[in-house]
Amino acid sequence: MHTQIFKTLGKVAIASAAVLALAGPASAQTAAPFTIQIDGSSTVFPISEAVAEGFQQTTAGRIRVAVGESGSSAGLRKFCRGEIHIADSSRPIRSSEMATCAAAGIQYVEIPVAFDGVTVVVHPSNPIRSMTVAQLREIWRPGSDVRNFNQVGGPNLAMQLYGPGSASGTFEYFTEAVNGTARSSRTDYTPSEDDNVLVQGVANNPGGLAYFGLAYYEENQSRLHAVAIDNGNGPVVPSQATVRDGTYAPLSRPIFIYVNAAALRRPQVQQFVQYYINNAAAVSERVGYVALPQAAYATYLQRAQRRQVGTAFGGRATIGASIEEVVGRRLVQTPVSE
Repeated sequence: MHTQIFKTLGKVAIASAAVLALAGPASAQTAAPFTIQIDGSSTVFPISEAVAEGFQQTTAGRIRVAVGESGSSAGLRKFCRGEIHIADSSRPIRSSEMATCAAAGIQYVEIPVAFDGVTVVVHPSNPIRSMTVAQLREIWRPGSDVRNFNQVGGPNLAMQLYGPGSASGTFEYFTEAVNGTARSSRTDYTPSEDDNVLVQGVANNPGGLAYFGLAYYEENQSRLHAVAIDNGNGPVVPSQATVRDGTYAPLSRPIFIYVNAAALRRPQVQQFVQYYINNAAAVSERVGYVALPQAAYATYLQRAQRRQVGTAFGGRATIGASIEEVVGRRLVQTPVSE
């Protein structure tokens, strides 16, 4: 799978597509293809883009899907303004975003689609092989003066940091998991909402260090080295296996799509979301993430079909939660507006 090509195609599609009304009568039909608008997390982007490509092949051009990657926070802002049908997010919707959506009359169906392991990477020539969470905190805490890998037990090598921008759900999750407070981070690093920029930064710099979703490491293993993380029980290398069995902690997390509940009245959107859920397991594994149990996808399919709105996460992150704990959470529902 070529993530960079998918990103370019998604951006071109978004640039050329008009912003569509999200709700409206399900019976409304026009000669032009219906376009489903998705934006948000760069972590979820590989899944949504692959699903969109597969889905469009089944519709004979009747339905198009435009997928962007402005970051979880930016995507959810667009979602709560009614500008897109679906928001990709690498974290649960926040309380403030819940309030914004409510004020705008936007209700959402929450669908966890896979599990990810936030992966810390260095250049392959860097001999450092593991770090403790405490060492990561020394590097990334606000005001950190760590400038060389020898300050955290590594080689005498000047450190150049790359990381997600402030609109990223990965930024929020990592900073809370490592520094104890979401969005609390040093600022003297090279930020980007495009994970391929972070990949390039480390791949081209012997002193580079970055963090991003597991799929981007899986796609670039020949150019990067994944650092094992020690959370007190010994170093654990990020992989689909260690995310699945819960040993890669605290950097494993669920990733989501949020669907406009009113838009689900449109048969085109309902058809796409059902296709997404039915294919999420296979696509997630293929791009480098971890599928959820099949029973969970069956529950989420029913949730979409019935337009059951609300969240199971109460506006908070899921630091350290296992797959079983996440899929076992109960949805706190609110009535769907008709």
